Amino acid sequence: MQADYAIIGGGIVGLSVAWGLLGRGHKVIVIDGEDGAFRASRGNFGLVWVQSKGMTQPRYAEWSQGSAAAWAGYAAELAEETGRDIPLDQRGGLDLHFSDETLEKTVAQYETLKSKLGGNYPYEILRGNALRREEPHLGPKVAAAILHHQDGHTNPLRLLVALADGVRKRGGRVVNGRRVVEAAKPDGFRLTCDDGTVIEAGKVVVTAGLGAAQIGPQLGFKAPVRPQRGQVLITEKLPKMINRPSLIARQVDEGGIQIGATNEEVGHDDRVTTPGVAHLAAEAVAAYPFLARAQLVRSWAALRILTPDGLPIYQQSREMPGAYLVTCHSGITLSAAHARFLPEWLDATEAAPNLEVFSEDRFTL
Repeated sequence: MQADYAIIGGGIVGLSVAWGLLGRGHKVIVIDGEDGAFRASRGNFGLVWVQSKGMTQPRYAEWSQGSAAAWAGYAAELAEETGRDIPLDQRGGLDLHFSDETLEKTVAQYETLKSKLGGNYPYEILRGNALRREEPHLGPKVAAAILHHQDGHTNPLRLLVALADGVRKRGGRVVNGRRVVEAAKPDGFRLTCDDGTVIEAGKVVVTAGLGAAQIGPQLGFKAPVRPQRGQVLITEKLPKMINRPSLIARQVDEGGIQIGATNEEVGHDDRVTTPGVAHLAAEAVAAYPFLARAQLVRSWAALRILTPDGLPIYQQSREMPGAYLVTCHSGITLSAAHARFLPEWLDATEAAPNLEVFSEDRFTL
């Protein structure tokens, strides 16, 4: 099998990049792992989120803002091509605070970031009656909230299905159930899978999430990624109770309330735990007391992909030029950027975004 680009990893990130490259006329093969592989795309919270991104690196805030701004057009184009609707609500998102102390600390950080962004960081503080008008079902323990107007949420599973369909409709090939075990560059790139399949490509993009730690070094990358467990709960379908998503809960388009997520450093353990579920439930009920009467119908856990500083990595290999590493923990938020802007960077066009601050060089001792 031969292609202009071989994408190692068929989750949200890999499929977004593949869809964008196919739109530029490239021949693309996506190599997706087995069903038992760790998959962040199946367990995320579905937020298209700018708030709190880039506190230590303003360029990350700008990158997230650009992607959020492109999301509506991106979702519409993907829906038109595939016939699959991708629910998207971008009326803002809430950061809920149970004390004035945490609110003041966060606002101070936001103001610092806002100044670095030239004022482009639209948020407001909601308290008392103003907050309850926006969210009538919040409980009395919520002291205030920050409403950031660039935030929103979507249905991540519908996005995943639409991207898989979109890649195929644009002529891409998705090879499922195979894991790349060897990468070489005798002339062009030669990738060997665990079943003996060989794929040849002019360029390679590693979007394999945690799998980048295994295949990345063969292509000259450090790939310093680690897992972080996030547990999530979902309730029965309910009448409209939550108007805007928060980092504690959101009401999905089908009506259920999604509650999450934990942030646990437990290695590759992706099990649901009683303490994790109890913590999520207690915090959700404190914020939204009506949830105490809701029936839980499902709980699950997945592993996020994190770098040492939490920022994405966009890197071309120096040892094997033409090989690229793309990894992040905000695959939903950045899906539009990965589909619409990143292909320019991979093709090294004049319109390529400046992603220098996201290289692996920042981890060099």
